[in-house]
Amino acid sequence: MLTVNSYFEDNVKSIGFVQKNNSISVGVMLPGNYTFGTNAAEKMSVITGALTIKRSTDADWVMFSSGEDFSVEGNSSFDVKVEVETAYLCEYL
Repeated sequence: MLTVNSYFEDNVKSIGFVQKNNSISVGVMLPGNYTFGTNAAEKMSVITGALTIKRSTDADWVMFSSGEDFSVEGNSSFDVKVEVETAYLCEYL
């Protein structure tokens, strides 16, 4: 079953699904600044484009480009700056 999600006035959209009991979503972020909250830990992979993020544990902003990934702790939040349309894959751990 697929779930379609839209956030931040349709500037971020994703399609969620379950594979082998793991929740996953794939989506696109348009340019802008966003804050995401997490329930579960997440592994975010940048498919194309770039995400500049700041987690509560980061002293500075960190950029992740196509082919790179990062993790975010559960029950936390992270800030994202998007300069160009960016596709991502999110695995909920």
